[in-house]
Amino acid sequence: MVVTNLDDPTADLVIDELHDRGVPVVRFDSGDFPTTLSFAAHITPHGIQGSLTTPSRTADLTRVRSMYYRRPSGFAFPPLDEQDARFAITQARYGLGGVMASLPGCLYVNHPHRIGDAEFKPSGLAAAVSSGFHVPATLITSDPSEARSFISYYQSVIYKPLATPLYRLDGVSSTVAVRTVTADEIDDSVSGTAHLFQRCIDKTADVRVTVMGEQIFAVRIDSGLLDWRTDYEKLTYSVVELPPGATDSIRAYLKHFGLVFGAFDFAIDKVGQWWFLECNPSGQWAWLEPETGLPMTSAMANLLERKTT
Repeated sequence: MVVTNLDDPTADLVIDELHDRGVPVVRFDSGDFPTTLSFAAHITPHGIQGSLTTPSRTADLTRVRSMYYRRPSGFAFPPLDEQDARFAITQARYGLGGVMASLPGCLYVNHPHRIGDAEFKPSGLAAAVSSGFHVPATLITSDPSEARSFISYYQSVIYKPLATPLYRLDGVSSTVAVRTVTADEIDDSVSGTAHLFQRCIDKTADVRVTVMGEQIFAVRIDSGLLDWRTDYEKLTYSVVELPPGATDSIRAYLKHFGLVFGAFDFAIDKVGQWWFLECNPSGQWAWLEPETGLPMTSAMANLLERKTT
C-alpha cells in the first residue's frame, strides 16, 4: 500500500519501480474517504481481516506486506455542517486510521503513529541528544525575557517554526523562513504562542542523510545559504561518508521512535563537526538521486518489497 496525496512525484517513482518488478501496489489517499474509498474490517482472533477498495483496486488487508505512508491529505466532509463534519472526521480518523495502523504482519515505512511522535521538534532534539548527536543550544519558550536572554548570550541565533501548517498570503501558500534574530526584535508578542530559538552554527555545508532500512545515503549540500531549501538553484551536491559514531547515533535515534525511514539534516562547522538539526520521518529524497547517482528509488522499493538480497 502507498498512502499519499495525488501530487507526490516521489511516490510515483517508487510505484513505477515496484510495477517494473511485478509487485502489486494499491495507492490511495485517505482523504478520498468516503467519496472514492471504502473499507470493511473485521476484528478476529487472527487480527484485522477485510478489504479496502479504491476505484481501480481492492486490497485484502491480511495480505499487505508493506505500507509506504507518505503525505496523505486530511479527512474532509464538505457537504456537512461544521459540527457534523467534526464528528465524521473524528470517526474516520479513529476508524479508517485505526485500521490502517493495525495491519497484521505489515512493515510500515513509517507507522503513522510513530511519524506523529517524531514530528514534535522538542522530542526529536531530546532524542538526538540521548542518541549521541551534537545538538545546538536550543530554547523553546513563550517568555520574551527568556528569548532575549538566550539571544544575548549566544549572539548568533536563528528562529525556526516548530511546525509548518498551511499558511496563505493573498491566496499564495507561504511559510515562515528560518532566519537570524536579534534581541531587540523580541517584543511581548512572543508571549502569544511557543517559539523555537537555536544557536546558529557557523557552517561550511549541510548534509542530508537519508535512511531506508539498512541503507544509508549521505549527501553534502553546498550553497552558502542559511537555509538551503530557499533556493535549490544554488545547491551543489556530493556523496560523503558518515563521521565516526554517526551510524550508531542514527540507528539509536530511529529505534527511539520506531522508524525505518528518516531524512536527517546536519550542519558541518568550520572544524568539521556535524551538528544535528532535525530528522523528518516523511522527508523528501527523490531529487537527490539524479544529482548523485545514488540508487535511492531501488533501495526504497527493496525495503517495501522486504527484499534482503
